[in-house]
Amino acid sequence: MMKEKVILITGASSGIGYDAAQTLARQGHRVYAAARRVEKMEPLKEFGAKVIRMDVTDEASMQQGVEAVMKAEGRLDVLVNNAGYGFFGAIETVPMEEARRQLEVNVFGLARLTQLVLPYMRKQGGGRIVNMASIAGKMVFYMGGWYNVTKYSVEAFSDALRMEMKPFGIDVVMVEPGAIKTDWGIIAARHLKETSEGTVYEDLGTQWAHNMDWFYRTNLLSSPKVITQAISRAVNSHRPKARYCRGRFSIIGRVAHSLLPARWWDAIMRQGGKIKVKDKN
Repeated sequence: MMKEKVILITGASSGIGYDAAQTLARQGHRVYAAARRVEKMEPLKEFGAKVIRMDVTDEASMQQGVEAVMKAEGRLDVLVNNAGYGFFGAIETVPMEEARRQLEVNVFGLARLTQLVLPYMRKQGGGRIVNMASIAGKMVFYMGGWYNVTKYSVEAFSDALRMEMKPFGIDVVMVEPGAIKTDWGIIAARHLKETSEGTVYEDLGTQWAHNMDWFYRTNLLSSPKVITQAISRAVNSHRPKARYCRGRFSIIGRVAHSLLPARWWDAIMRQGGKIKVKDKN
């Protein structure tokens, strides 16, 4: 039988986080779903999940969330660092304030929350950290530079943490999604269009944004459930893998990026943005 675990999952108000929180709760785990938009998580209560407000860019919010779980349960077995978002645009045109915020959410929020839970896990003799990485941490997208920076950072952070936590019985696992059908790409495309307007990148940036928006509205992507299954394995496996690479284009993309000469990859990315796709309408 599956051992019941106390799980804290961030970014649980939509997409992969919401689906994973629901699935883990239905499996019988004691799930604490965390996000800024508490109202979006209310339906999760039907499956037995507890809902808490947490902003991973706010120290007090994270401390209060962890303390609430520990006060109620006396332990925390798994932290799923799922909160994150994508802001696309040319390196030159993305405001530094937005670049810092993306790093704050995707990297520093993940890192600080991990710091907060590790003492409890070490004291209880074990635990598990599941970090939401991405294929974007293995290959670079055209005009996705700042997002790539955050995901490459999650990869390095997780690899370092895994080695450090080994003596304490704490597992560190990465889930690396490929192309998944969520609103992530649509939002990233909107940001790309906004940051390109009125700049030297406008024509190509606008076309690339249009293509991204179109792509994320098609059926060419994998369902979020593919990633939920990977998270479930990362949580429930007695001996989890260091990485779970799942979703459309996740394998072929990383292989192509590692084998092709850098200039070839650059050319493919740039040419991809020039392809004009037509809306379904």
